[in-house]
Amino acid sequence: MFDELNPEQRAAATAPADRPLLVLAGAGSGKTLTLSARVAWLVTHGLAAERILLLTFTRRAARAMISRTRTLLDRAGVRAGTIVGGTFHSVAWRLVRLYAEPLGLPSRLSVLDAGDTADLLDVVRQELGYAESGRRFPRKGTLADVYSRTVDAQQPLSETLAANFPWCEPYGEEIAAIFRAYGRRKREALALDLDDLLLYWRALATHPRAGPKLAEMFDHLLVDEYQDVNALQVEIVEALRRENRGLTVVGDDFQAIYGWRAASAEHIIGFGDRFPDASTVTLDRNYRSTQPILEAANAVAAQAERRHPKTLRATRAGGTRPELVLCRDESEEALAVVERVLAHHERGVALRQQAVLMRTAHHSDLLELELGRRGIPFAKYGGIRYLEAGHVKDFLALVRVVVNPADEVSWFRVLQLLEGVGPVAARRILDALEPARPGGLAARWAALDFLPAPARASGAPLVEAIASAAALVLPGPQADLLRARLEPLLRRRYPDADVRLRDLELLVAQAAASNSLEEFASELVLDPPTSSSDVAGPPHLDEDYLVLSTIHSAKGLEWDCVHVIHVSDGNLPSDMALTTPEGLDEERRLLYVALTRARTELHVYAPVRYFHRPRGDDDGNGLGQLSRFLTPEVRAACDETTHVEPETAVVGAEIHERVTVAVDELWR
Repeated sequence: MFDELNPEQRAAATAPADRPLLVLAGAGSGKTLTLSARVAWLVTHGLAAERILLLTFTRRAARAMISRTRTLLDRAGVRAGTIVGGTFHSVAWRLVRLYAEPLGLPSRLSVLDAGDTADLLDVVRQELGYAESGRRFPRKGTLADVYSRTVDAQQPLSETLAANFPWCEPYGEEIAAIFRAYGRRKREALALDLDDLLLYWRALATHPRAGPKLAEMFDHLLVDEYQDVNALQVEIVEALRRENRGLTVVGDDFQAIYGWRAASAEHIIGFGDRFPDASTVTLDRNYRSTQPILEAANAVAAQAERRHPKTLRATRAGGTRPELVLCRDESEEALAVVERVLAHHERGVALRQQAVLMRTAHHSDLLELELGRRGIPFAKYGGIRYLEAGHVKDFLALVRVVVNPADEVSWFRVLQLLEGVGPVAARRILDALEPARPGGLAARWAALDFLPAPARASGAPLVEAIASAAALVLPGPQADLLRARLEPLLRRRYPDADVRLRDLELLVAQAAASNSLEEFASELVLDPPTSSSDVAGPPHLDEDYLVLSTIHSAKGLEWDCVHVIHVSDGNLPSDMALTTPEGLDEERRLLYVALTRARTELHVYAPVRYFHRPRGDDDGNGLGQLSRFLTPEVRAACDETTHVEPETAVVGAEIHERVTVAVDELWR
């Protein structure tokens, strides 16, 4: 079963099951195979599959590992039960639903996604009068970020503001008041946000009577991508493994790049402090990149003062040294990237096997213009998320008011779909309608005498559909009824309604495959799709396209050829991340992640001049400084070149010769 494992992977897979194990899995070291083999080994050595819990950060990763484990077990002729796997939030949701009654929660709950959280915070912000304070008060998106980071990092609000949102510090008391009111409004709406799910799980896991029973449900706990856990998740893991020491965590401290989600590399670096009886296995054989690329990446990693020692070794022979390209300015950088992309393409490297990686999405603005001018198709990743698409939020709000009539946030969105209804009118309608009151919803709607005529006409069928859907049992017919009533409102609201309505047809099909409308709504929040057809753009008629991606979106992926742009101070590292030493360390890890995405060819670009107003018509500029991470050791691992357009070089040489001759003539 373990024939394809190397010695380090085999040591990790077969380590004793009764004490904690930390698997330090370097980039490209076969982490997924190792973790799957670990699960298979546990099953073949007496652990029941259904008593193993696998926690990942995406459901796709959990499904991939479970499928691979099944393959290994089948190869060994072992029949096993069902392995329990999923994300932290999805497992927490199952537990909350299972223990809703003793937790004092209603049987029907709404789960708020990040957008819903921001909307409800905005409602509270306006109700408390801070929207009209006459000062620059934090908007809903900032409040949502502050709230989530404070809860996930388990630190006082004052510390969160000082470290991450210093301009918000003068409003600390007002922000705290908003958060307290937000908590009350959630309870009134019978809703939980994603952070609440983890809070309830931790409360269960740390309870003196419930905690041990919860821990006894599983003989072994495995956590993937442990460098991405936040303080709340670490406390859950510790509580579950206080007595039973069966624990395996896998991760790489140098791929911890999600500090904005309250994740910290310190959790994996300090794993041995929390679990003194833990053993450690390091996977440092890299199956992805060539050694010259790894030399540059290792030189970046060596700069970190606090880290797990690890030097990646390539299993592939040969390879060319990375190229560090110094460009005159951002326009020259775009030209340099395109020239190299086309050169690789001519040598047989497909465009889709090349990627341009950047710290921030807007760094590719000039490059996108140049790609369009040259007729090079591209796909860009790191844009709008599915649940942020307006029509998806509209449909999900409609589903939620059927599942949970007390969900005021969803009612606000649904009511404002009607013509002539804004926030003030929606508040008045909601107060008069009392949607949480059982029965008679359509009659109460008909009795509203202050409604504008268009809103009354379009709202009556919608309210009737909500009442009818609540009376149905099967989620498929419920969702289809809601989609049909929503269609005319979306056609009036969105010019590209036909494209958006196709999304809703897919959502109806997904609802039909669920056990209930409540399960469908919660699962969509816990495991959302990553894109939506209304933001996908026209189809690619070309068989090939270049990949543009932020480094965050590229984590876990790989390409034959990688181009990393804007590697200069202020861009990478970003000047917005330099308020703390931890922020600087994470920026270094971002560069490391970018470099280790390359299999065969790696190009790093740094403009030496930046225009102060890139879209202006003046010449104000400043000299850029190479990224502080491009130390002499890193540069020594690269071939350094200065980009000059071939035509410019030829013409320049000719002009230089003419000027020299002309001047010499003057001295005769």
